[in-house]
Amino acid sequence: MSARSKARKRALDVLYESELRGLPVGGTLADRVADNDPPVNEFTVALVGGVAEHIEAIDELLSAHSVGWTLDRMPAVDRNILRIGAYELLFDEQVPDVVAVSEAVSMARDLSTDESPAFVNGLLARLLQLKPTLGV
Repeated sequence: MSARSKARKRALDVLYESELRGLPVGGTLADRVADNDPPVNEFTVALVGGVAEHIEAIDELLSAHSVGWTLDRMPAVDRNILRIGAYELLFDEQVPDVVAVSEAVSMARDLSTDESPAFVNGLLARLLQLKPTLGV
């Protein structure tokens, strides 16, 4: 697993933990950075910070383009994988679109249900298709 893939997984851990504890998006990041066990690298901090900064737009887009699923009905792992993928796809110009989608699908394959990779791929592919018209 590449260093960036590990950083994405760590960002997912932080987002998931924050949600489970009822904290704001990324609310546990400062604690994880202070604990430094395992270490939290700069890319993880950037991902969590980016998702937190754009959470309203990300959640609105995921809600609008998710067929048959509301954000609340999605498994928490899938919801946060999609948030990271959407952030990278739409707001992080340093990450190629294909990498953003591929990494999200890979996390879903490793960490969620059998149906999750196809769901994550389909929703992020739809956002990619609409990206030129979204104005984000």
